[in-house]
Amino acid sequence: MEDLIHFYVSVLGIPRELAILHTVKFERQEIPKKTILLKQGDTEDYLYFISEGIVRFFVNKPHPTEPPKEITFSFIAKNMFCSAYDSFITRRPCHYNIETLKDTTIYRIHYHDLQDLYESTEIGNYIGRISAEGLYVRKVQREMSLLMYSAEERYLDLLKTYPEYVLQIPLKYIASYLGITPQALSRIRKQIS
Repeated sequence: MEDLIHFYVSVLGIPRELAILHTVKFERQEIPKKTILLKQGDTEDYLYFISEGIVRFFVNKPHPTEPPKEITFSFIAKNMFCSAYDSFITRRPCHYNIETLKDTTIYRIHYHDLQDLYESTEIGNYIGRISAEGLYVRKVQREMSLLMYSAEERYLDLLKTYPEYVLQIPLKYIASYLGITPQALSRIRKQIS
């Protein structure tokens, strides 16, 4: 729990006493790699803080004559909040999956516990706003990168954002995230190295 409290204090600027009060409802979990945290069709009940590890968000794109194709659209790593936030807020089924890519340590808080914190603590709404703003900024940055940048530029940005993790993410997931084939990604990697 100390790493979550440290994040609240050092990154969010919350006094330690309030950080302890706010984080008490989080539960710590060790999750093996390749575990589905949330399956398409289920409703998101948790907001997660990733203490260690990487998760990916992906959809199963149907194809009329072949098995569905997985398309990765986000990676979230250490010291970041994550959730299928649209499902979490609306309380409706999610349209995508969340999966761990390596052994991952998370702290999670249930929707109802978070609502209680929003109502019962001064910092609850502040934390909620910071979490929502972070998720929104990542979403907009992703959309803009797809509209404005080449696959090579998007890969370089991914290297900058997740320098210690890019080599740990399977090539096929990175290629899917960039919207290119694994072969095209191999060519880009050779060009920039």
